[in-house]
Amino acid sequence: MSEKSDFQEHLEGWFVGRLPGEWFTGAPEVTFDRDEILIVGTLSDPDLPADAGPETRKAATEARIQGFREDTRGHRMRIADEAERRFGRKVSWGARSGDHRVLFTTVATPAMTRLRMPERRVLDTLVDAGVARSRSHALAWCVRLVADKQEEWLGDLRTALESVEAVRREGPAS
Repeated sequence: MSEKSDFQEHLEGWFVGRLPGEWFTGAPEVTFDRDEILIVGTLSDPDLPADAGPETRKAATEARIQGFREDTRGHRMRIADEAERRFGRKVSWGARSGDHRVLFTTVATPAMTRLRMPERRVLDTLVDAGVARSRSHALAWCVRLVADKQEEWLGDLRTALESVEAVRREGPAS
């Protein structure tokens, strides 16, 4: 298992220290990229009778997440404003209850790229087949597909990048 970066540890510590202790059942999951910090916390399970069916459980967990979203909106916005000033990234939120995970409003960052005809044909085929609404939507679909199908490889790549960062930190000071 790879070590966490200093920035990852700092983010996790800051949010754990800043968030009200009663919001989540444990430390929230804190992930980030160049544009966004995403905070996803686990909510306590709804108290249900032992014989509650799957539809009851699903409705209860969805309601628990929706209630958390509405009840904490103002407080989450204040924390997000503070974090955005401090860390220079947008803050997004999500919650988990049972097997149900919901991300609230998250950042959708445009990504520009130059594509040659073979790549454009792939996107156009997805649009023509009704898989995607536009080339932009098709490109996002392709990225999600790679993420889903190649998660192990992407994980190995992220671990390798963390090793490079560790070697850079150990290198000579500039």
